[in-house]
Amino acid sequence: MVNYMLRIKAELENLTNLEPQGGCDDPNFSYYFKLKCGNCGEVTLKETCVSLNETVSLQKGKGTTNLVQKCKFCGRDGTVTMIPGRGRPLTQEISESGDYAPLMLFDFRGFEPLDFSFGSGWKVESLEGTKFDGVDLSGGDFAEYDEKGECPVMISNVSAVFQVVK
Repeated sequence: MVNYMLRIKAELENLTNLEPQGGCDDPNFSYYFKLKCGNCGEVTLKETCVSLNETVSLQKGKGTTNLVQKCKFCGRDGTVTMIPGRGRPLTQEISESGDYAPLMLFDFRGFEPLDFSFGSGWKVESLEGTKFDGVDLSGGDFAEYDEKGECPVMISNVSAVFQVVK
C-alpha cells in the first residue's frame, strides 16, 4: 500500500482559497492523471479519471475502491482509492511562500500516479471576497477582473506533484 498526496501550487494574484468547486472533498470533482504500472512500467496513453462519487466493489476481499484498472501491457490489475479529509485550499499565504497545498490523498495499488491535469470545476475567491466559480485551469491560467475590489485577479504557473506519504 502506497499513499500519495496530490499537492498543488500556483501563483495567485489578489486571490485565495483555490480548490475544487465543492471543496477539497467534492464528490463530483474529477481528478485526471496518467498511471504507470508498478509491474511492467507501462504508462497509460490516456488520462485516468477518478472521483469520490464513483466506487466499485473489490473482487478479492471486502470493501470498495474508486477505480480498478487492468494494465493493457501486462494484464495486471491495479486500484486507486481516494481518501478524503486530508486536503485543504491553496491560500494566498501558501502561494506566496512557494509551497504546495495538499489536495487529495490516494491509495495506489499496482500503479503509480503521473502528470495530474488541471481541468475545469475549480473555485477561488478574491482578497475582497468576490467568488469565482467554475474556473477552468486546463489552459494553465485564469484571469478576470474583480469589480468589488477594483483590481485584476489571476492564477498562473499551476503545477502539481504526487508525494509519497506514510
